[in-house]
Amino acid sequence: MGKALIGALSLLIFGAVAGSGLLLAGRIDVSADTPHSPLVYRLIEWVRERSIDHHSRGIIPPADLSAAARIRRGAGNYDAMCAGCHLSPGAGDSEIRKGLYPQPPDLSLSTAGAGESGRADARRFWVIKHGIKASAMPAWAKAGMEDEDIWDLIAFLKILPGLSMEQYRHRVASSEGHSHRGMVVHSHPVPETGTGHDAQPH
Repeated sequence: MGKALIGALSLLIFGAVAGSGLLLAGRIDVSADTPHSPLVYRLIEWVRERSIDHHSRGIIPPADLSAAARIRRGAGNYDAMCAGCHLSPGAGDSEIRKGLYPQPPDLSLSTAGAGESGRADARRFWVIKHGIKASAMPAWAKAGMEDEDIWDLIAFLKILPGLSMEQYRHRVASSEGHSHRGMVVHSHPVPETGTGHDAQPH
């Protein structure tokens, strides 16, 4: 029994030393165009899903997610803030989405997301608010989005997969555009004199 324990500890120590050597030598490839091994990817995916499930417990979606005003406001913000990575009906891959790893889900598809239950809405809320480390998914609350603005986005996400390209464009055109409560608008004074680019408002 003692020899088996010593052998196991030796193996663990050897693995730790070998792993440290790889890390120190820079041999771990962190490039976005080299995917994880299937085992590592499944482990990361499992940890992510368990974390989202744990941290989103207790989040209660508002009762008015089907309200037209919420959906209208969410449409404009989705188009401005999300469509570049998560796409819109009829749109092909964007330049940025092609280069991201892991690739963001296409939320315009009926199979995207985790269903339409309140539990799925709570998970979406947490992800949009807090983001996901090392995935290019931003924490939109840090960028100024308040809770009500995030729920507006979720209201739109619930109907997005059923929209055609024309319906999507109509929804966006009818919205307030990129507008939310925490948004900071920076004003740039127009120079009174000058020519060329300096004479143009920014």
